[in-house]
Amino acid sequence: MEPSGARLRSRKGLGGEQEEQPSEEGNAEVHRAPDLVQWTQHMEAVKTQLLEQAQGQLVELLDRAMREAVKCYSQQDRTLHSIPADSLSKIREPSLGKRKVFITRKSLLDELMEVQHFRTIYHMFIAGLCVFIISTLAIDFIDGGRLGLELDLLIFSFGQLPLALMTWVPMFLSTLLVPYQALRLWARPRASSTWILGAGMGCALLAIHVSVLCVLPVHIAREHHLPPASRCVLVFEQVRLLMKSYSFLREAVPGTLSAREGKSTWAPSFSSYLYFLFCPTLIYRETYPRTPSIRWNYVAKNFAQALGCVLYACFILGRLCIPVFANMSREPFSTRALVLSILHATLPGIFILLLIFFAFLHCWQNAFAEMLRFGDRMFYRLLGGRARGAAMLGVFLLSAMVHEYIFCFVLGFFYPVMLMLFLVIGGLLNFTMNDRHTGPAWNVLLWTLLFLGQGIQVSLYCQEWYAQRHCPLSQTTFWGLVTPRSWSCHP
Repeated sequence: MEPSGARLRSRKGLGGEQEEQPSEEGNAEVHRAPDLVQWTQHMEAVKTQLLEQAQGQLVELLDRAMREAVKCYSQQDRTLHSIPADSLSKIREPSLGKRKVFITRKSLLDELMEVQHFRTIYHMFIAGLCVFIISTLAIDFIDGGRLGLELDLLIFSFGQLPLALMTWVPMFLSTLLVPYQALRLWARPRASSTWILGAGMGCALLAIHVSVLCVLPVHIAREHHLPPASRCVLVFEQVRLLMKSYSFLREAVPGTLSAREGKSTWAPSFSSYLYFLFCPTLIYRETYPRTPSIRWNYVAKNFAQALGCVLYACFILGRLCIPVFANMSREPFSTRALVLSILHATLPGIFILLLIFFAFLHCWQNAFAEMLRFGDRMFYRLLGGRARGAAMLGVFLLSAMVHEYIFCFVLGFFYPVMLMLFLVIGGLLNFTMNDRHTGPAWNVLLWTLLFLGQGIQVSLYCQEWYAQRHCPLSQTTFWGLVTPRSWSCHP
């Protein structure tokens, strides 16, 4: 039998042991609480720092935009000081809100390339080019016992390139001299007795200039049977120089005529016009925002990427298109074969579309913009506002005709696939998918139809290309030239 004092001490000991466990848990919570508070304070500090950095970058961006706007305004103001005061209002009044404002900014893809995930997509395309090169080397080594890249398609496409470049020289000289000289003739004061003669001479010079640009490249391409890539050089420069001439006259003539009415001679400087002929824009201005220096490594990178896109397109055509369509015109026609060929050509068409966009609209134009220190690199950003009704229909009709002319010039035959797709399907989609139809489903529908259209173009144009070679005309007639040969070139 234990004494009462011992039992009391035993109870106290048990109670003490039972009370020690909550105290240990409380100590753990006490230790965790400061860690949570420190982590919360750390996150608050990081948030504050990020907000300060973002605010600083935003302020710097806005300040730079304001400086560029003030700089462009001051340069434009100095240009306008040379025009009489009574004609300034006539120059400034027309559509001030509709004039494009040039600012220094990067191109859209350059901004996206700063994102790691987008660079991964770019690296995937490079990996695809490496796979095409490796497969070409492997197939040639296994089948022929030799190791080398088949560049026959590339060599054929760029055949007679020196002749195309020589043809470009008179086209460029005509664009350089004629529109500017015609503008100077129109800028003479009306009081002069020779103004009517000078204005007539200016119009005659412009007519000769347009004739040279329209007739000379077509004559050279037909007489010397230029291959497709060399024809591309001529037709792209033909369209570009015509649009440059029109833009220069459209922007400069109103100011010149207004200055002439004020009885003073005014015309844009020749150096600004020369710069405009090479800079990557179709809107003439006396001055443009300029970058402080030229990054020659950036120029070399863009030219190398453009060359890589050309090689990529040649590998796609050589491996995915030529083996399918080379002998298709020699086989009996069937709807099944036509549908399968269109579906087979959809993937190559998608790749070729992306390569053309990246090589020309991004690489080529950014290279020239960097060499000329042209500041506004937003070449291919979609405009927010849209025209409606007759204006939009007119734009689509003109654009469809120009695109069809380019295809006809490059391929050497008339087959209005692009005209129908661009004008009919493209026009309907543009009028249907307006601002009310901006959901994901409409976007997916748009891209699906675009990709299927690329498959239709690649399939039908490839079939017509080989049909033109397998079934030449025995007698050249108008209907024979405008009727697709692939419709009748079958055994």
